[in-house]
Amino acid sequence: MFKHILLATDGSAASEHAAKLAVSLARIHGAKLTALYVADPYPYIGVGEINPMGYQAYSAAAQQLAAQAHSTVDALCKQGGSAVALQARLVEDVAAASGIVQSAKDEGADLIVMGSHGRSGIARLMLGSVATKVVAESPVPVLVTR
Repeated sequence: MFKHILLATDGSAASEHAAKLAVSLARIHGAKLTALYVADPYPYIGVGEINPMGYQAYSAAAQQLAAQAHSTVDALCKQGGSAVALQARLVEDVAAASGIVQSAKDEGADLIVMGSHGRSGIARLMLGSVATKVVAESPVPVLVTR
């Protein structure tokens, strides 16, 4: 049924749970799996000159976190029965929801799998919900796990 699954990962426990599900679905359907890490834009506040070391440190940290998240997914793909074909991607300087939806379009994914932290009340209002935005904007089905 599914030929290409896009897994949105940020290295959290919620995304690790989603990764296990995505790998399982990819294995069952013989689908290709793309693990996507989206790094938010650098939080420039507009005061004074841009500190290039600040941006470089931010970018390096994002790349390191992405590598750790991708490594976790790669290990899951190699466990168990047949190995799952994995493509790791890092998208930088874009909001998470937009990066996920655009990557799904660019990659030709037919399913997005992502975790949710399950925040509610004031925390959800203050922080927003990437999962909610992806569900609202995605042209393909989205499977959200807690």
